[in-house]
Formats: sequence, C-alpha cells, structure tokens
Amino acid sequence: MSKVRVLVGTRKGAFILTSDGKRKQWEVSGPFFTGWEIYHLKGSPADPDRLYASQTSGWFGQVIQRSGDGGKTWETPGGGPQMAPGQAPKGESNKFAYDTSPQTGKPLTTHQFYDGTQHPWEFKRVWHLEPSLTDPNTVYAGVEDAALFRTTDGAKSWHEMAGLRGHGTGPKWQPGAGGMCLHSILLDPKNPKRMFVAISAAGAFRTDDGGITWKPINKGLHSQYIPDPHAEVGHCVHRIALHRSKPDVLFMQKHWDVMRSDNAGDSWQEISGNLPTDFGFVIDVHAHEPETIYVIPIKSDSEHFVHEGKLRVYRSRKGGNEWEALTNGLPQKDCYVNVLRDAMAVDSLDKCGIYFGTTGGQVYASPDAGDSWSPIVRDLPAVLSVEVQTLA
Repeated sequence: MSKVRVLVGTRKGAFILTSDGKRKQWEVSGPFFTGWEIYHLKGSPADPDRLYASQTSGWFGQVIQRSGDGGKTWETPGGGPQMAPGQAPKGESNKFAYDTSPQTGKPLTTHQFYDGTQHPWEFKRVWHLEPSLTDPNTVYAGVEDAALFRTTDGAKSWHEMAGLRGHGTGPKWQPGAGGMCLHSILLDPKNPKRMFVAISAAGAFRTDDGGITWKPINKGLHSQYIPDPHAEVGHCVHRIALHRSKPDVLFMQKHWDVMRSDNAGDSWQEISGNLPTDFGFVIDVHAHEPETIYVIPIKSDSEHFVHEGKLRVYRSRKGGNEWEALTNGLPQKDCYVNVLRDAMAVDSLDKCGIYFGTTGGQVYASPDAGDSWSPIVRDLPAVLSVEVQTLA
C-alpha cells in the first residue's frame, strides 16, 4: 500500500507526519530544528528520501538543511551555524550572494522601498525550495529580497540566476507587507526550459530558456493600491499553481482576486465568482482533475483570519467562477486563523488528499478531495508551509 509523508514547516521547528494510503492514522515526528523558523521543506521528485529545509532566524541567519533518509537524520551541506567569540551563532552554511557582475548581474544594486526611494538589495531568508523534477542535487531557492538561486551540488553552494533580478523592471520591485519575497516556483513538467515564479509585490514572471531571460506575465491583473493599477510590475501575487497535465493553465491567488491564465501567463482573467471574499493566500489544484481548484478565503488584507469566523475551503470543479464551500469536519464558529501562502498541498492518490496548515497550529487533511476533513495535529506552532509526498 502507498504511504503519505506530510512535511510541515512552523515558526518553531519542522514536523513530519506519516500515514498509509488510507490516511486515517498518523505518526508525528519532530520537532526538528527546534526554535527555528522553517519557512519551507520539500522532497525531491527524483529521490523522495532527499529532503531540503530552509532553517532561518532573525538572530542567527539562514541555514539550508538536507536529509537523505526521509527526514530521520539531517546535515548542513554547506556547514552549520558558526560561533565567534562573544557573539551569537550565525548561520554561515549557505551564503546567498547577489550577482552584481556586469556580464550576468547587470549590476543591479537597489530596488524601490516602501516610501518610493531606492533601497539596497539585502538577503534575509529563503522562502521556498523547489527541487528539480529529475535531479536530486539540483534545487531552486526563492529568497527575500526577491531573487532566484540554484544549487547543482545538493545545497553545498548557491548561485543567483541573475537574469530574473536583472530584468529591466527590477528597480521598480518593492516589498509587500510581508517583505519582498520570491515565494512561488513552478517547473513545467513538459518543458524543462520553462519556469514560472511569483514575487510579492512585483508580480509573476516566466522564463522559456532555462532562466537566462525572463518576462513579466501580469497582463490582466488589476491592483488598486499602486499608481498604475494595470502596471507591468508591482502586483502583489500571493500564490500560483498549475496541473502537470496542463502546464499552460495557471491559477493565481492575488492580494485581491483569484485569477486564471490559459496561455502560460500571457494574459489573465478573474475567476473569483461567488467566493465570499477574494482575498487569500493559498491556491492548489486537484491531482487528477485539472479544472478542480481549491482556495481558502481570508476576510481582508487588514484582518488576516477566515471570513465570518468559519474555516471553509472553497472548491471549484469548473476552473473557477462557481465555488462550493467545503466545511465537513472544519470549525464553523469562533475560528480566527490564517492559512499562509505555502501551507496547502495535494497528494497523488485516488481519491487525492488535500492538506493545509493554519497559524493556530492545526494541520487538516481530507482523504476524499475535500469532501470531509479532520485534523492530523492540533497544537503545533504556527504553520508556515505544508508539502506532501506520495510514496510507493
């Protein structure tokens, strides 16, 4: 029977949740890296026991962790936190250095800040890790301040893919409320040279040549809080998703609006339909039905909790516009949690399982594509990310 492994990053460590294909009984392992913020952990499609984790701290810096045995043991391939006399330990394992060389980096040194002035690019943390579909030693990293990095040696060293940040719009990028982060990386399973990324608050971008050059793909997006609501860049995209059978069809949860593109991002149309609010963070796609998508509406951009105090996942079976509330097993009274942008995942079993984590520390699972829900765990630290692996 198949097994399922759910990888959970929280404000105070990482947890690994495992079950058989029935997904009724769960074993909880962890916490790993106790006390550290784990923005993301994800397994390699090419080697499911190869896991990568982004371990970060405002005090101690950034460390990338790697496991070769499904999370039982971990190592820091670039070296662990370094101690200096009289100082706190500093995460020196994987230095992410922006490329400012004239040949590749077009030396881009500043971007727009909250007040409209130019501000130096400063590395803060890794938000998202996306392993290659074919090579367990190759991983892409989305970081804050927004940039895309790649390792080809299993996270021992990282190099910026400077064509993205060196795009002509780079100086116009500015932080969203949560910082200027590259948080979404989608690899096209049918075209190894195509990749999509999303940045808060710059927008979505696509490369068709393996990351050498990039183009903004924000036509059709509308953002009311920027000087030009239809600008080429400046849109606060919260999350993008695709189905591997139709990689030209993209779905987006924006700061406001749920959007869809049928041409790889060249243009977008709104599909918010009958949602109670079109603000939110997560969006994901059913494993076997490319027109079935899931979102979790949040009340507003100033009140980051679910609408009406009811935790409801909304599902559309028609690619948007028509939505149904999924509530069976979810709290429908006095619930005021948020679900962050990387905190939903879908397994590949039939029926597929849907998983999400909340800022209240709950991880919910549905073994029947959203029809019913139950908590795997209730009392973790605030959940930052959820990923799932379907194991043979």
